[in-house]
Amino acid sequence: MTDLRTTAADAGPLLRLLLDGQPRTRAELIDLSGLARSTVTGRIEALLESGLVVPSGEAASTGGRPPARFRFNPGARLILAADVGATHLTVALTDLTGEILDSITTPLNIADGPEVVLAAIVEHGISLFVRAGRSMSDLIGTGVGLPGPVDHRTGRPNHPPIMPGWDSYDVVGHLSGELEGIVLVDNDVNIMALGEHAGQYAGVEHLLFVKVATGIGAGVISGGRLHRGAQGAAGDIGHIQAPGHTELCRCGNTGCLEAVASAAAVAAQLRDLGLVAKTSLDVVELVRGGNTAATQAVRQAGREIGAVLAGCVSLLNPSVIMIGGSLSQAGDSLLAGIREAIYARSLPLATTELQVVASRAGQQSAVRGAATMVLQHTLVW
Repeated sequence: MTDLRTTAADAGPLLRLLLDGQPRTRAELIDLSGLARSTVTGRIEALLESGLVVPSGEAASTGGRPPARFRFNPGARLILAADVGATHLTVALTDLTGEILDSITTPLNIADGPEVVLAAIVEHGISLFVRAGRSMSDLIGTGVGLPGPVDHRTGRPNHPPIMPGWDSYDVVGHLSGELEGIVLVDNDVNIMALGEHAGQYAGVEHLLFVKVATGIGAGVISGGRLHRGAQGAAGDIGHIQAPGHTELCRCGNTGCLEAVASAAAVAAQLRDLGLVAKTSLDVVELVRGGNTAATQAVRQAGREIGAVLAGCVSLLNPSVIMIGGSLSQAGDSLLAGIREAIYARSLPLATTELQVVASRAGQQSAVRGAATMVLQHTLVW
């Protein structure tokens, strides 16, 4: 098989021009890239050999033989994208644009351990290839999102609080022994940020994705790229202290935002009031059903989150803050509280054009982001 990463790197400027799907002639590629004719010809031949580019008819003739056109071939290889949640697993098959071709979602407990969960990823991945009628040799790589801290350089979970048996487990080594291509692993919030950014916000340079569920975390897009930090811990806003709070957090510290405003914290507050609220979905149903106490609790959680995000706005100056996760399904209450605190605490210069919006992609953003992670590594975007 042609080494796609090498081919893509060598032909980077041409490939980026063709990734929009528009067919172009050699002459157009020469004009747009500024490369010599011989260079363009050689790189087009390499792209044709790899399958990344295919002929796409002929352009109108200006005299003589009509020039051939070429376009990017998103079906040249396929990607497996896995979103591992606390109680579910989604494995998707995508093309080289990150478009989801097919997927399988099943209940699965992360506490069952890495061997069980990773075996399920392999099993579902093979099933998707069979359903697509494609060979596993067409797999360019696998992207995995995990619900806990991950050292992206190694793909190993780092003291994940809800993943017993996963700490320092060699996820990459395990999957590389079963599947073709590269394997990349990151935490779920980072891949959701990538997925949201790759969709309707692809043109946004500075975006903050915030997941509010059992825990709270953020994915930071800065300068159009995911910012992971030195050890992959960037965006862990759930363990920033919420102003004025001293509640004990599962991390061992006190007053963490997660202990105050996560879906788990809100559910606990409602149980103290005598309401039935075991999970985040229970909280959402109470709010949707018009329960005043639940609505007020979710809005206050939004204010607490907004107070921390106001500091992020001052530090990072994003143009979009996107709120996702299970608690975001509670409607306008959470967003209203977040907006209220951000605009009250941040300087006007940082908020004049700031959008605070709800995610609409849901779990699709996670698998799309896992695929995008592989694409960015393989095709050198």
